Amino acid sequence: MIIDCHNHPDWHGHDLVKFLANMDRFGIDRTWLLSWEAPPGDYDPNNLRVTPQANSDGPIPFSRCLYYVERAPDKFVLGYAPDPRRPEAIDLLDAAINAHGVRVYGELKLRMTYDNPDALRMYRFCGEKKLPVTVHIDYEFPTGHKYPRPNWWYGGGIEAFERAVRACPETIFLGHAPGFWAHISGDDKFDREAYPAGKVVPGGKLVQMLRTYPNLCCDLSAGSGLNALKRDPEFAKEFLIEFQGRLLYGRDFFDNAHQEFLNGRDLPQDVLEKIYFQNAARLVSLDAIATAQRNSPA
Repeated sequence: MIIDCHNHPDWHGHDLVKFLANMDRFGIDRTWLLSWEAPPGDYDPNNLRVTPQANSDGPIPFSRCLYYVERAPDKFVLGYAPDPRRPEAIDLLDAAINAHGVRVYGELKLRMTYDNPDALRMYRFCGEKKLPVTVHIDYEFPTGHKYPRPNWWYGGGIEAFERAVRACPETIFLGHAPGFWAHISGDDKFDREAYPAGKVVPGGKLVQMLRTYPNLCCDLSAGSGLNALKRDPEFAKEFLIEFQGRLLYGRDFFDNAHQEFLNGRDLPQDVLEKIYFQNAARLVSLDAIATAQRNSPA
């Protein structure tokens, strides 16, 4: 069995039919389908080229996630992340849990520090409801334009995220995106290069946090997660084995690059099974599905 812990409806030219065909092509049994709701000032309008169903709620509204899940409930796990700065955000999420079976709070991708008191309140609610929280972190890299924004930062950096993880020990967090994965290395490239290259330097903040906070997990998706592993394959194998119970396979796209890399590392089968489906199934209570189908991901 394989579970993709990070993807989006209507993303990069994939409507429901193309999405399901892509899952079949790469042997993916279930996908966590995540929203991206944000006010207009929080996202680059160029994103709308790959999110054609955007509306006033943001680039990837929850309504589109729900549309997919209603039509293929055996293929998708429903995610939803209302902006915690909205006064009714927790009520919206609670209603969606009760009415539609939301299982993941994600993707949180906003121009705010992730230890914002409103965000902490939301995370604690997610902890009570056993919803993992997927966050996107980006540092400030110049766009070359003054408007609409000189940069598109999200989360306020790894320190703000660490404060949130520490403040909410009952909540499971999944770190994601360039501003998270750059910290796999102890070098100083995290705020200078979105996708750092070169051997991993010991002392990376991400590794330190994984060893300190048992409620932190890693979303391997996107170019950021894959780059963090591919920049130093020898280190990657050690990392994948050490944190095998805290890493989740994901794509955030529609290629097969992550599977190709993982399957080429000569990892023990039990490690692959944890990364490909067991960890994700555990976090969203899909253990019954996980044990019913143990196909080899290789």
